[in-house]
Amino acid sequence: MDLRAIGMGLLFALIWSSAFTSARIIVADAPPFAISAIRFTIAGIIGVAIARALGQSWHLTRDQWRATLVFGLCQNAIYLGLNFLAMTTVEASLASIIASSMPLMVALAGWVVLKEKLSRLATFGLVLGFGGVILIMGTRIGAGVDMFGVILCLIAAAALTIATLVMRGASSGGNMMMVVGLQMFVGAGVLFVASLIFETWEFNWNPRMLTAFTYTIFAPGLLATWIWFALVARIGAVRAATFHFLNPFFGVAIAAALLGEALGLMDIIGVVIISAGILAVQLSKQSHTPK
Repeated sequence: MDLRAIGMGLLFALIWSSAFTSARIIVADAPPFAISAIRFTIAGIIGVAIARALGQSWHLTRDQWRATLVFGLCQNAIYLGLNFLAMTTVEASLASIIASSMPLMVALAGWVVLKEKLSRLATFGLVLGFGGVILIMGTRIGAGVDMFGVILCLIAAAALTIATLVMRGASSGGNMMMVVGLQMFVGAGVLFVASLIFETWEFNWNPRMLTAFTYTIFAPGLLATWIWFALVARIGAVRAATFHFLNPFFGVAIAAALLGEALGLMDIIGVVIISAGILAVQLSKQSHTPK
């Protein structure tokens, strides 16, 4: 892994983790599904325009179209849509911690569904990582966290797991920015329909909300997604996913710094344990990946 890949991975983890804090700010002044649909529509237009300016084609491979549809549905509509809804009642730090368990869920799904063998290091990482999640969840439940919001975060993390499993198809064949833009429209369409059914459109367009909204469109929405696709194409999905071990640290640190969310000792210990578990799982995959 070269220095450029390391830099890309660190930047991706930082931007990805910051999305929970910006989302928490946005949903305080806007219906979550509606604002997400608007966000994805704007991001999709910008992404496709950039792709066309770069000379990229609408003609994707079959695997890319499949991955675009599944990724748009699972990541944008379900994962991000449900996380936005959850953060009307759940703190950004907790949402980021639950989402950060995705690499553990991917490894678990590989073992349960795909019958992949787990090394001792991977098994240790899974037990350790989920143990950290349980530790934090137990502490938060005891403090009276909204369980409906937690359930939404768990469903969202499961959807992100599915999106990650189809990632390989989207990162091959070029046209990465076109894929980024088109999958935004998939999420926008689904969430627009959901908003019409479940929400009342009431917005409070203030400077704080607009700043967070603009940041979310360009940073987590477009830049981080493009960086992830490019990183997977550069070093492979297995090595790229190693950077997810930084997400619990970044997620809680940003939420604490910008939103003033309190962190207890058990939260800090849990974050360290989860990060160690994720790192162990990803390192075990690298040791079994052909050079």
